[in-house]
Amino acid sequence: MTPTRLWRHHLYPGDLARLSQVRRDLRADLAEFHEDLADTLVLCGSELFANCVKYTASGRNGQVVRTLWLVDDRSLTLGFTDDGLSGTVPAIPRSRTSTEWDEAEGQRGLLMVEELSTAWGYSPVCPFGDLGTHTWATFTLTG
Repeated sequence: MTPTRLWRHHLYPGDLARLSQVRRDLRADLAEFHEDLADTLVLCGSELFANCVKYTASGRNGQVVRTLWLVDDRSLTLGFTDDGLSGTVPAIPRSRTSTEWDEAEGQRGLLMVEELSTAWGYSPVCPFGDLGTHTWATFTLTG
C-alpha cells in the first residue's frame, strides 16, 4: 500500500532517557486524531522504542528511527528501526504456561502491541547480516 500521508521520520539516540521525547513527538504528530487512538499509539510506540534500545545495538551508542504513515484515511502504521546486532527477531514467547506468564517480569510488550493493533510485524533492513530490523504496528481508524 502506498502511504497517502507520511510524517517526517524522527531519529533518536538509543537511550531510554529519550522515551519522553519519543512520546512527545508522537503525541504532537497525532494531535488531529482521537485522543484514545493517540494514547494507544503512544503506548505501543513506547514499547517498540524500548525494545530497540534494550535488545539491539541501538542501546549501545546507536540510534532508532521512528516512522509514521497513513494509508487512505483508513489505517496508521507506526514503525521503529533499530541498529541490529541482536542476533534475534522480535517475537512473542508463545510457549509459556499461565504460571510463567503470571511470574514473568517482562517480555509482555509485543503481546500488548499485538492486542492493541490491527497487525504488527517486522522486516530486516538488509536481507543479509543483522544490520537492523524495522518493527511496525498498524492501527485501523474508525469513523
